Amino acid sequence: MPIVKSNFKAHFGFRSGFIATVYSGLIRRLKIKQFRERITLRDDDFIDLDWSYSPTPSKSVIILFHGLEGHGQRPYITGAALHFNEQNIDAICVNFRCCSGELNKYYTSYHSGKTDDIEDLIQHVISLDKYDSIFLKGISLGGNILLKYLGDGTVVPPQVKAAMAVSVPCDLSGSAKALHALKNLPYHINFKWGLIQRLKLKQKQFPEAITKAKIRSIKTLNDFDEVYTSRAHGFENAQDYYKKCSSLQFLNAIKTPVLILNALNDSFLSEACFPFEEAEKNPNVYLETPNRGGHVGFISRNGYYYNETRALEFFLETK
Repeated sequence: MPIVKSNFKAHFGFRSGFIATVYSGLIRRLKIKQFRERITLRDDDFIDLDWSYSPTPSKSVIILFHGLEGHGQRPYITGAALHFNEQNIDAICVNFRCCSGELNKYYTSYHSGKTDDIEDLIQHVISLDKYDSIFLKGISLGGNILLKYLGDGTVVPPQVKAAMAVSVPCDLSGSAKALHALKNLPYHINFKWGLIQRLKLKQKQFPEAITKAKIRSIKTLNDFDEVYTSRAHGFENAQDYYKKCSSLQFLNAIKTPVLILNALNDSFLSEACFPFEEAEKNPNVYLETPNRGGHVGFISRNGYYYNETRALEFFLETK
């Protein structure tokens, strides 16, 4: 019954979930030296990987997956990369399709359940013949993709030793409702604006796929998933997309040790995003739910954030 008692103590100034979320997402700054690699996917599209390395040659690597409207230079991604580099582990900060500053080739993009790109990426890393151990860490949307990958029937290579999902919306429908609540309006507006700006570029690239009028009809994040995400990726509508891509339904089948770290004061998450029952039933699914931390906050008193140090601790325990 791997329900984990959390040792996280929020810094005094960041006990508020809102403050922790905003500071971590918008104010924190880090410097990291990265090297970009572009890989070709099974459909001849591409994703860009931002590598950073340990001071000495390593046989281990962590692959980091960002959240909605994120990229490989976000501090909540590079913080973990820096921490693992210092511990002699290489790091790959993944940029999902369209998230590296360049539109991808097709009308499709990334979404909460797109696991085939993860599969292709991991196979690429294995083909380098450099690493005995691969660790995976997903943040928010990236965490949902990661959990789905581990449990949806995809063959997970033995080199993948452990994983961690942080602030993960296991139930997409419930999380979507939470993001439409008044208390989350600033986040809602920010996410929607970024998504629509990219969709406008897509419309110029593929004018036959969507009209400008359709884009103007998008007033909410749910509208965006109804008009673009679901239709572009083969789902009937937004609810069909949420239902089929929510990782909650795949947790019971996970065979790779994985830690889910979701703060109880995360305003992006619904009650169903705290899978206590699933963790009690599956010895490979560890669930840690500290009272504080916000959404991808977990700001510690000194140095790296709790979710970054906790990831290394968990990976070394389960390796």
